[in-house]
Amino acid sequence: MAHSSSPTPFTVPGPARLAGRIRVPGDKSISHRSLMLSALAVGESRVEGLLEGEDVLATAAAMRAMGATIERGDDGIWRIYGVGVGGLLQPCQALDMGNSGTSTRLLMGLVASHPITATFTGDASLSARPMARVTVPLAQMGASIEASPGTRLPLMVRGACPAVPIDYELPVASAQVKSAVLLAALNTPGITRVIEPVPTRDHSERMLAGFGAQLTVEQGPRGRVISLTGEAELKPQSIVVPGDPSSAAFWMVAASIVPGSDVVIENVGLNPTRAGLVTALRMMGADITELDARVVGGEPVADLRVRHATLAGIVVPHDLAPSMIDEYPALFVAAAFAEGKTVARGAEELRVKESDRIAAMRAALEANGVTTEEHEDGLTVHGSGGEKIAGGGTVATKLDHRIAMSMTVAGLHARNAVTIDDIAPVATSYPAFYQQLETLSGRAA
Repeated sequence: MAHSSSPTPFTVPGPARLAGRIRVPGDKSISHRSLMLSALAVGESRVEGLLEGEDVLATAAAMRAMGATIERGDDGIWRIYGVGVGGLLQPCQALDMGNSGTSTRLLMGLVASHPITATFTGDASLSARPMARVTVPLAQMGASIEASPGTRLPLMVRGACPAVPIDYELPVASAQVKSAVLLAALNTPGITRVIEPVPTRDHSERMLAGFGAQLTVEQGPRGRVISLTGEAELKPQSIVVPGDPSSAAFWMVAASIVPGSDVVIENVGLNPTRAGLVTALRMMGADITELDARVVGGEPVADLRVRHATLAGIVVPHDLAPSMIDEYPALFVAAAFAEGKTVARGAEELRVKESDRIAAMRAALEANGVTTEEHEDGLTVHGSGGEKIAGGGTVATKLDHRIAMSMTVAGLHARNAVTIDDIAPVATSYPAFYQQLETLSGRAA
């Protein structure tokens, strides 16, 4: 799973207007959860539109290692035969999570309340990411965790059975921590509560309820209170995964900044806990129209038509941060082409992603002629007023797929060619990204 092979550099093929229709990969968050919950249901679940990137395939491999049968049909539909809550088996070897922080943190939660022991390993980027925010509540539930220094991978979780229900108030806004605790709660007798002062993406709650878990969400004095009754019996489901808004983000920004562009992005998930970038871009003046708005599997979905527009710098509202945390690199690129300056703060979380995305994007933008100021929790970006940026620089992606894709978009409206040092990590979330760039720009990259 690790990207230990030699890097794959890429030179962005310069200005080209984008036109056409594309469909982005399935939502990564929903894909991970659909595999995990299907593996805990008894019977056959079917998943259509699953994101087939390396991160999600790591989750599939881990669930197979713990007893689930997971098969991809020739029709592209995945069929999962689950083992039931409480039925996970002891994996024979370490679970290699590759680059996937979501897989790691959520699966630690699953293991924490089962009578098994699992060792988690990952690539260099994942092994540098701290896991303490998840290990703290799981230890309170009774799991025993042995981690490498700094609470990093490799890390071993010895599950507690029975685990202990807890009331846990999230110290940071993190859907991964919330989800890890809720997944541990599935096999824990009694009621486990997660208190969320700042709402984060709610795919876990929607999907747990869809699979038949006893779950309530209420507004309390300290925030949202999610209560889950343990020893759940999950029922198999048929799931259609909407397109990933985090992947659609790159085309929304690209079509907005490249003159003459007109792109339709089909089947984009518009869950309000994930649609912050759409809101922010519209505040900047982007031309984004929702076509055929519909609900698929409990999730709001639409086709998005995005046309080139003149963007203006804004102060991004702090309360948008949780609903667009993965889209900040793309937003910084949009800001680079806006009129005036954009201040995007309230996003400390970016420091502990696949890379330090604040530092990495600042360096990447500055290398290509964009003036920025770095803050502890974000960036101020001075825009070109719609003109081409200078370009000519080489981007250090730091093994981060979103840095690679964001700066590829920046290179589409640059005077000099932008070079990306390594696009191999893009396979973790969006294997077809560069083919779709060729399709939309009407030429081979």
